[in-house]
Amino acid sequence: MHKASMTNNHDGQGTPAWEYHARLVAGQSWPEACLYVVATPIGNLADLSLRALEALRQCDVVAAEDTRTTRSLLQAWGLDVPLLAAHRHNEQSVAGRILERLRAGARVALVSDAGAPAVSDPGARIVRQVRLAGFRVVPIPGPSAVITVLMACGATTDESPGFAFAGFMPARAAARRAWLPDWLALPIPVVFFEAPHRVQRALADLLELAGPLRNITIGRELTKRHEEIVTLPLEHVMAWFAADAHRRQGEFVLVVHTPPVPPAASVGLAEADQHLMQVLLDELSVRDAVRIGARLTGLSRDSLYTWALAHRGACDSAS
Repeated sequence: MHKASMTNNHDGQGTPAWEYHARLVAGQSWPEACLYVVATPIGNLADLSLRALEALRQCDVVAAEDTRTTRSLLQAWGLDVPLLAAHRHNEQSVAGRILERLRAGARVALVSDAGAPAVSDPGARIVRQVRLAGFRVVPIPGPSAVITVLMACGATTDESPGFAFAGFMPARAAARRAWLPDWLALPIPVVFFEAPHRVQRALADLLELAGPLRNITIGRELTKRHEEIVTLPLEHVMAWFAADAHRRQGEFVLVVHTPPVPPAASVGLAEADQHLMQVLLDELSVRDAVRIGARLTGLSRDSLYTWALAHRGACDSAS
């Protein structure tokens, strides 16, 4: 049944379905003097859509974050289109070159190395300049590491569909630790990107700042042969990495889930315990404040973590 549906004829002349639909896509409107912002595969070449393929075929030039990466993609699909380097270091200047081509009536495609351009990738400045100049911008949607990992981890629901995308964390530890609390305080899942050489240090900061019971989904090498997607409490992430040396490789997408709901009895703290925790948070990290607070009060670390994360901002502003 599945094989038959893949080769079912739609034009009555024996044309396979994919060729038939490719012709339909080619026959759609492809206006000139237009910037096509094209999402490309994040790993699996088969994820390039028919519309994205046709957009690249129709365009007179492709502005690419890395021309070597994009040349490989074009060659894999039998395309020979001129390339123009458009990365974060030359966006402003290359926008002028793209505008010149648009004024001449050209179709220009904009791509990043993987996924959606201008979303935690170069391209937004070019898009703004093109729109300000009055030219049309057509998005060609497709693969997204953010949506891919959310599809697989169950962090959002119909009842609570919201999430936040924070992009890459700051590379420096001090900046990262100052930046993370605002994101972790959001009452929705938060998606981060992280590089392989920093991911374990970033996860150590998340463990301290979000607490050991906060669930995290780690997506590694999404859509590729060695794809891994795992959800576990933050207290177990280092053991997960240690179990397989290959897990330190590849590109990472992290989803920090919403905090666990504490038992009703642990939502509030007695006034004396609140004062103690405020004093500890003024002087110590959340992890150390909770560790000492649990020893002095006899309360569970989970309830103290929940209270500390909810009140840390007030303690910081008061100091």
